[in-house]
Amino acid sequence: MDLRYLRDTDGREVDFVVTLRGQPEVLVECKWGDTSLDRSLRYAKRRFPDCPAWQISATGMKGYQTPEGIRVCPVLEFLGTLS
Repeated sequence: MDLRYLRDTDGREVDFVVTLRGQPEVLVECKWGDTSLDRSLRYAKRRFPDCPAWQISATGMKGYQTPEGIRVCPVLEFLGTLS
């Protein structure tokens, strides 16, 4: 497994991408507080629909899942899912 970031030629970026054998396993976008869903993360989720995608926040309180399956939550909630 590797920890990487994603940036394409159009400048879209995702902060963290966990890969296994070069294929994305988890997409994670980090924000300081509650913000609207990141467009680059939404784009990456469309490119890799089977890959779990998270937008986490350090100080935010919102927690929900978008229709496309992206989970938005505070960082402590996300960390609680890791095993």
